[in-house]
Amino acid sequence: MTNEPDAANAGWFSDLDPEDLDAAEAEILRGSAEEPEDWPRIAVESGYADSEEEYYDRLHEATIHATRQEVRERERADDQQLIHAVRAMDDCERVANELAERAAEWAGSRFDDAELGIAGAREIAAREPDGDLERRVVSLSARAVDLADERDELSATVDRVAPAVAPNLADMAGPELAARLIALAGGLEPLAKKPSGTVQVLGAEDALFAHLSGRAPSPKHGIIYTHEFVRGTRPEDRGSAARALAGKLALAARADHYSGEYREVLHEDLRERMATIRARAASEEVNANE
Repeated sequence: MTNEPDAANAGWFSDLDPEDLDAAEAEILRGSAEEPEDWPRIAVESGYADSEEEYYDRLHEATIHATRQEVRERERADDQQLIHAVRAMDDCERVANELAERAAEWAGSRFDDAELGIAGAREIAAREPDGDLERRVVSLSARAVDLADERDELSATVDRVAPAVAPNLADMAGPELAARLIALAGGLEPLAKKPSGTVQVLGAEDALFAHLSGRAPSPKHGIIYTHEFVRGTRPEDRGSAARALAGKLALAARADHYSGEYREVLHEDLRERMATIRARAASEEVNANE
């Protein structure tokens, strides 16, 4: 690659210290060439490498370094941190419930009044154990409680971070659903590039694959079912509500990714669309009762 139009015999390696991988990364990322050249030969003639084999070794080392740096930058991106938080939240909730269930089953053989769930685990964790076995039951319950508390703290983190990462999406969907949509898509940018029909069925991949194989009807919605606009709409109108919501969520994700500015018009349009759908349902109910 050449970085200067008139540098016909230069390459990305021109004037670089072979040991300076950061400089090599910068040149590789911003360099360009109008047409291919015999870069290995030019690298040897310029003194960058002693042989073509060494040139390829250094090119490989530089590109691997550039890739690792890009991965680190992406992992530090806010949307990736949001994905880690919501996935960790789900893991904590799942494991906390499993441990609480195990602790309750065990506690039932030791205590007469053991209750189920996290609430029961909290009660057991507060007991003074009598002997090693009860100590283990109490300790296991305490682990479940700790994970449940961590889940709540992670939820608070999601509530705080999501509006900063995706203000339109978080306001429209709620912080937790916004984070889940971003996680399912693999990031805010991939979500912003998805059509509304794909956004509509995110989280319903199993049902979609079953439909594509002819074993089930097409799913009307995925995880967006948890949104009040879909869940709170009568079943016969949920398809329309899901399409309307998915369309605005797709636009919200694009606004967040490409501009980062809050756009009230998106939210007004969605509220008006949902009001129309629900007014239609109310009108049909009135006519049915006449």
